Amino acid sequence: MSASKSDGDEHLLPYARREDFKVARATELTGKDRRFYRLLEIVPGVASWTALIGIVLASMYAPFFAAYFIIAFSIYWVLKTIFLSYHVRHNWKRLRHHMKLDWGQLVSRFKYDRFYHLVVLPYYEEPREVLEEAIKGLSDSKYDPRRLIVVLAAEERAGEVAVNLGKTLEEKYAGYFGHFLVSVHPADTPGELAGKGSNTHHALHEVHRKVIEPNNIPHKDILVSIFDVDTVIYPDYFNCLIWHFMTVENPYKSAFQPVPLFTNNLWDAPALSRVMAMSSTFWQMIMQERPDKAATFSSHSVSYHALYEIGYGQANVVSEDSRIYWNLLIANDGNFEVVSLSYPIAMDATTASTLWGTIKNIYKQHRRWTYGVENWSYIIYHFTKNKNIPLKKRWSIGLLQGEGYWSLVTNPIMLFILGWAPIFLGTREFHQTVLSYELPIMVRNLLIVAMLGLVVSSVISLSLTPPRPSHHSRFRYVVMALQWIMVPMTMIVFSAIPGLDAQTRLMFGRYMGFWVTPKRQK
Repeated sequence: MSASKSDGDEHLLPYARREDFKVARATELTGKDRRFYRLLEIVPGVASWTALIGIVLASMYAPFFAAYFIIAFSIYWVLKTIFLSYHVRHNWKRLRHHMKLDWGQLVSRFKYDRFYHLVVLPYYEEPREVLEEAIKGLSDSKYDPRRLIVVLAAEERAGEVAVNLGKTLEEKYAGYFGHFLVSVHPADTPGELAGKGSNTHHALHEVHRKVIEPNNIPHKDILVSIFDVDTVIYPDYFNCLIWHFMTVENPYKSAFQPVPLFTNNLWDAPALSRVMAMSSTFWQMIMQERPDKAATFSSHSVSYHALYEIGYGQANVVSEDSRIYWNLLIANDGNFEVVSLSYPIAMDATTASTLWGTIKNIYKQHRRWTYGVENWSYIIYHFTKNKNIPLKKRWSIGLLQGEGYWSLVTNPIMLFILGWAPIFLGTREFHQTVLSYELPIMVRNLLIVAMLGLVVSSVISLSLTPPRPSHHSRFRYVVMALQWIMVPMTMIVFSAIPGLDAQTRLMFGRYMGFWVTPKRQK
C-alpha cells in the first residue's frame, strides 16, 4: 500500500492517520482492499451502461414494458424539472436578498477582527490580466486588507514566465495586504498528480512554514478560501463568510460554499458557452438548497484548523475541490457539513479563440468535473472502514451520491432515445397497437411541459447577467433569452456524454489526469 503522510502527524485526527486515508485509486492499495476499491471504481460505469443498454434491449424484446416505462419516466422527468426549478427559484431569491444586505453592519456585532482570511490562488499558465483581476477583487473587498493573507501558488512546470509573473504581482501588491506569498510547486513530485490539488497542498504547507508559524497566528483564527485563479469576489464576501462562520452551530466542522457565477466574460462568450456557464451556476444553486447532497465545488472556504487536522487534503486526485470535503467528513466521523452562503463569486465562462476550441474546452472541463465520480469509490470504501459514522448517514450519502452520478449520465440520454426506441426497434405486434402510435405524442407533450422550466431559467439568467458593455447592442438580451433552446442538446453533449466518458475511463482503470481549463483575457 502506498500513501502520502505528513511529517509528524500528531496533530492529525485519528482516522486521518490511516495509511489509506488519502487513497486516490485502487492501484495504491494491496490485497483485499485493492480488489474492493477496484470493484467500487467499476460499479458506476457498469450501472450507467447497464441502464442504457437495457433500455435498447427492452425496446427490442419487451416493447410494451419499455413503452410503459417510457411514460412513467417522462412523468418522473416533468416532476423532477418542477422540483429543480423550485430550488433554483428559491435560491435565486435568497441570493438576491443576500446581495442587498449590508454584511459589514451585520457582522459588526461580533468580535471578528482577530480573524485572518488566507486566500490561495493556484495558477498555471493564465495571463496576467486574470490573476490581476482576482487580486484586485480582494483589494476592493470591504474587509481590512491587513487581515488578508494572499498566496499566489505557481507551478514550476509552467516555466519561469509563470513564476516571474507571481513575483511581479508580489512586488506590486505585497504592501497592500497583511501578508503576500508566492509559492512554487515543484514539478514531478512523487505520489502527486499534477494539478490544482497538489499545488494547493504544497501552498498550504508553504504558508504554514513561512507565515503562520513565524507570526504565531492561531490556527482557529484563520479562514482559508481556496479559489480558482479566475475567481473575483464580490465586495462583501469576507463579511458574509465571517457572519456565517460566527452564526453556524459548529464553525470548525463546516465548509462554506458560495454560488459561482460564471459571468466575468459572459457578454463576450459564445451562446453555447453562456448556456453551459449558467447551467453550471443553476446546478450549484440547486445544491445550495440540497444540503443532503452538497459538497464543496471549485472555489470554497473552510477553517484552517480543520484543514490542518487532515493534513491539508489530497495531492493526488482530479476532483480536489470536493475531495477536501469528503476527507473532512470521513476524518471527523461524519460530523462535517457544507454551509450554503447564497452569496456569489464571479468566475470565467469557458471559451477559446474558435467555436470548435470552445466546444472542446467545455467538453474537457465537464469531463473533469464529472470525473468526480472517483469520490464515490472513496466514500464507500471509507464508509466500510469508519464505523464511527452513523450507519443511516453512510447509507444516505452513499445512495444519494451514487444516484446523482448515475442520473447525470443516464437521464438525458434516456430522454433522447426513449420516445423513438420502441417505435424503431419494437416487434410487429407492438407496431399494430394504439400504444405505439400514441407513445411519441405522449412523450412529446410531457417533454414540452418540462421545457417550460427553461422560461424560468431564461428569466433568472438575465437577472444575474452583469451590466451590458457599450460594445454590445440591446439585441443581445434577446439572444441571451433565446439561447436556452439549446439546453436539450447541451444536456446530452456536455453533461451526459462527458460523464459517461469519465465513468467508462474509471471502469477500465484508465485514470484521468488534471486538465487545466484555459483562461482567456476578458
